[in-house]
Amino acid sequence: MRLGVLDIGSNTVHLLLVDAYPGARPVPFASHKRPLSLVAYLDEHGAITPEGQRELLDFVHEAAQFAINHQAEDLLAFCTSAIRESANGEEVLARIMAETGVKLTELTGEQEAGMTYYAVRRWFGWSSDSLLNLDMGGGSFELALGRDEFPTVAHSVPLGAGRLTRRWLEADPPSIKDVKALRHHVREVLADPVAEMRQFGKPTLVTGTSKTFRSLARITGAAPSAEGPYVKRVLRAESLKVWTNRLTAMNWSERAELPGVSAIRAPQLLAGAIVALEAMDALKVKSLRICPWALREGLMLRRFDHVLFDSTVPLSSSVGVGEVALGRSSVMSAAPGSNIL
Repeated sequence: MRLGVLDIGSNTVHLLLVDAYPGARPVPFASHKRPLSLVAYLDEHGAITPEGQRELLDFVHEAAQFAINHQAEDLLAFCTSAIRESANGEEVLARIMAETGVKLTELTGEQEAGMTYYAVRRWFGWSSDSLLNLDMGGGSFELALGRDEFPTVAHSVPLGAGRLTRRWLEADPPSIKDVKALRHHVREVLADPVAEMRQFGKPTLVTGTSKTFRSLARITGAAPSAEGPYVKRVLRAESLKVWTNRLTAMNWSERAELPGVSAIRAPQLLAGAIVALEAMDALKVKSLRICPWALREGLMLRRFDHVLFDSTVPLSSSVGVGEVALGRSSVMSAAPGSNIL
């Protein structure tokens, strides 16, 4: 089965096609993405502007055609904080459905955290026992902790690297005063989620997901992406502290020259480093493992669980490209007793 996963994020819009069949791991087949910072298209009322809507519609059209051209049998399409928090998010979703035939499912922050945790659990397996995952997006920061397939506790807080950069670190390079103010803000926002998670004791494994965490690990010495997903990559708090200080003194163009850092994400790297460091410090985490799987893979795996192993659900006879078989009743359904998803 060839499945398409369309991800409308805060920094990029991305379609990933994968092949899978019962008992096999999903294998990436093709990818189509574009840098598109939707938050840059918000007006003074927090609504996505007509120009931003056109950019998004153009990409969704491209993505749907790309999926058709490459014979995708099913399509999952979802959006996160960029649309979820916009003043006209519902109208934008309705317009996309009307003009492209693609239904974007809006995930809550807790669903983001839960499905990302689900993917990490699948990657590392049951031997990891108690698992804590940190995930950094452009608009939000997610924390999830548990011992089972789904987390026991999950939080989403408005500490995305893009959001914080626009609000606190607009100067290039930022002032020391602004950096200190941001650190204080991050500590305040993390205080309650961290206090709850520390009640569960020290996790067996701590992981980090997202491009920001991968970039931070890379500049602190982790292997480049060209070496493949199975290479062990670690982000150490001690090294991150050193590099956070270095990033403070760098301008955006200097950061873009660092290994593993793209020009579009360079301005956000310092904010991401501050959040990662403050979270690791508050949770008393000395190091974390980088996981190559995240939200997209979690949704994908959940979809395969419900389709490929359930003979009562057709693979593609009733669900085609341009539709989305994604909802709380199926892909996002929770494990018994869970209130996360």
